[in-house]
Amino acid sequence: MKKAMDIRAVDALIKEQKDSLGGTLSVLTGIQAKYGYLPEAALRRVAEATDHPLTDIYAVATFYRAFSLKPRGKHVVSVCLGTACHVRGASKIIEEFSAQLGIKPGETTVDKKFTLETVNCLGACALGPTVMLDGRYFSHVSVAGVRNIINQVRAGRQRLGADDERLIPLSVQCPLCGASLMNKKKHLDGKKSIRLGFACEGKKGTVYLSSLYGSGCVRCDCGIADGTLTELSCPRCGKKLKSSIDCPECGAAMAMMSADGRAMLHVCTRKGCPGHRLDLITVTKRAAKKGKKTS
Repeated sequence: MKKAMDIRAVDALIKEQKDSLGGTLSVLTGIQAKYGYLPEAALRRVAEATDHPLTDIYAVATFYRAFSLKPRGKHVVSVCLGTACHVRGASKIIEEFSAQLGIKPGETTVDKKFTLETVNCLGACALGPTVMLDGRYFSHVSVAGVRNIINQVRAGRQRLGADDERLIPLSVQCPLCGASLMNKKKHLDGKKSIRLGFACEGKKGTVYLSSLYGSGCVRCDCGIADGTLTELSCPRCGKKLKSSIDCPECGAAMAMMSADGRAMLHVCTRKGCPGHRLDLITVTKRAAKKGKKTS
């Protein structure tokens, strides 16, 4: 059954945000978290309360793949079928989930407990085969491990705290000067945060990101609206952390950091966008060597 929409809850989310279209990202994220999807009535209420055309609100809701306009199960299972995961057997992982749940990708179980989806990329190439369940990442998933994942959820044994073993803690460094970007004094999700410098619209300050891969927790010491494009930099050398990859969510520029010297972490520079990805450094090196030989 659909969860009845509470107008007061939607109004409370709207009130927390500044009067800007970019601020609706946080509002829609809150609505999605509460109901599992974006009800039409909620979108109309957001448009009415913010004095923005419904078409603009709908455009934001359909632009980001994290949002859904139709009800989904209580638990959403997303299996990555990107190249890195595919070559490691992701197709067999989705087949096993289908067999265990009795549904095909894009369907929801009769009891409304599970929705099964496939995605082109979860942004965690270094962790494949990768599965995301209720926003938490499972890395290096095996066919044999699928049944265990489902049984844990059905038995209510999911651990969703900051110590959840499915969350991947990262230690990152500046790829330009090698300085650590970890901050011991500021903790997010119960872990050391990632400290970066930021600049936008003439403002400069510090932003803290969660070091748990897959978490969208962010703290900023200078109020900027969601949707704003920023420049992220190393607080030690002051150089911009530019990435050659565009955000898979919104197409904006991404910032790049080194993750323990084994992978590269890319995060979107648009405030409020959840876009991120993790690439193995060895893949990049091999590609570079191959390019030199053929050039």
